[in-house]
Amino acid sequence: MSNLIAAFTEAMVAFIATNIDDIFILLLFFSQVSGDFRRRHIFIGQYLGFAAIVIASLPGYFGGLVVQREWIGLLGLLPVAIGFKQLIDRESETIEVQTVSSDFKQSSHRNPTVSFLASILHPQTYKVAAVTLANGGDNISIYIPLFAGHNLASLGVILSVFFVMLGVLCTVTYLLSRQTAIAYVLSRYGKRVVPFVLIGLGLFIMYERGTFSLLPWVKD
Repeated sequence: MSNLIAAFTEAMVAFIATNIDDIFILLLFFSQVSGDFRRRHIFIGQYLGFAAIVIASLPGYFGGLVVQREWIGLLGLLPVAIGFKQLIDRESETIEVQTVSSDFKQSSHRNPTVSFLASILHPQTYKVAAVTLANGGDNISIYIPLFAGHNLASLGVILSVFFVMLGVLCTVTYLLSRQTAIAYVLSRYGKRVVPFVLIGLGLFIMYERGTFSLLPWVKD
């Protein structure tokens, strides 16, 4: 049970730390909702892009099946390093989303009775998925050590938390898109705490997997 609780905690922290920057992108998407670009395209596109990120991170789990758990914990140095890098480099990241999203209003297909399957196959959905994947590519370096060292049950907890939280993120951001002041504060200041969260997450991963026991002074 303690392993599942640890997996739940790690999943919550990791998701918030790695997806808080998606608030700005989602706000931009929701501000462009129209007759051709629907909310369902954003939701489905987010899930498709995020699923691709998760799949690309799964080698961390399979590697953890054959590598000693304590050594797997060394991967926790990745989020620590990323956190310190973000602290050192405070320059704003360039998000190539406006160029991509500028095409959302240009479409030759207008069907008011689009089915769920048609929404999955809709070009707008894949544009959202592409932006989600591109913006979340760095998340893979966080999720690989997160998945590593967990058993199948713990991995199931992590993935469940991820996909539930993704729905919550999309819903909350849609509501925030109607509250301009709140959206501005979150998108401007929310990322400032991310480096500290990533550093804490990396240290927790190392602690939970017993990596610190590899240090000679700890053994003594």
